[in-house]
Amino acid sequence: MSEQQWKVGELAARTGLTVRALHHYDAIGLLCPSDRSGSAHGSGHRRYTAADVTKLHQIMCLKQLGFSLEQIKEYMTRADYDPREVVRLHLAKVREQAAELAQLGDRLEGLSQTLDAAGDVSAETFLQTIEVMTMIEKYYTPEQLKQIEDRRKAGGAEMEEAIQKGPQMWTDLFADVQAAMDTGVDPADPKARALAERWLALVMGFTGGDPGIFNSLKKMYENEDNVRGMDVKAMRPLNEYLEKARIAAGIKHPGQ
Repeated sequence: MSEQQWKVGELAARTGLTVRALHHYDAIGLLCPSDRSGSAHGSGHRRYTAADVTKLHQIMCLKQLGFSLEQIKEYMTRADYDPREVVRLHLAKVREQAAELAQLGDRLEGLSQTLDAAGDVSAETFLQTIEVMTMIEKYYTPEQLKQIEDRRKAGGAEMEEAIQKGPQMWTDLFADVQAAMDTGVDPADPKARALAERWLALVMGFTGGDPGIFNSLKKMYENEDNVRGMDVKAMRPLNEYLEKARIAAGIKHPGQ
């Protein structure tokens, strides 16, 4: 089975970077597509390999540290260069920055532990990490991310258990909503109200009732078709039904 590869446009779409930025990295010799043969694919397009994706992740981390592209190129060509040191260095730098960046430090600490435990990390894992980082930072402010993390820490084991159960609870809720829609349950029916109340409980568990976090969450799910592997586009009819049930029951959400 051949190794997965990406054209420049495909990689740009997955990472949130522009095609122009990737072309610039190529032009200055910072990140060049490893597969330059073109003949193997019959299109002549140069393609990025798994190793290139790994290197791109390291470049993005170093950029967030404030390194210039020239400095990054020099750093990554050092004989004593260790890819995992990029994450550790980023973490150490973040710990010294302002308090609002504390959440970013915790996320990078988790990434560092994952890299150490996993050894060789796949290109797909790096792409997923970049996707999640880009999407989260697009919709949530550093202050909101810190507030979410502070609540998680303050909640202790009970909060961790709720986080673990969260995805299954959402899956169960949407399965019940789909069943209600399929059987023609009116949004004003008490059964629909019970579904809206379950929805609100799950939302409150994540947002803590904060209007700003709720609105950021709402905006993300309105604008993105896929969030952390979840097919949001397919869920929109279910959310519309829940919204009708919420309004019919007079249930207010944190954003109101």
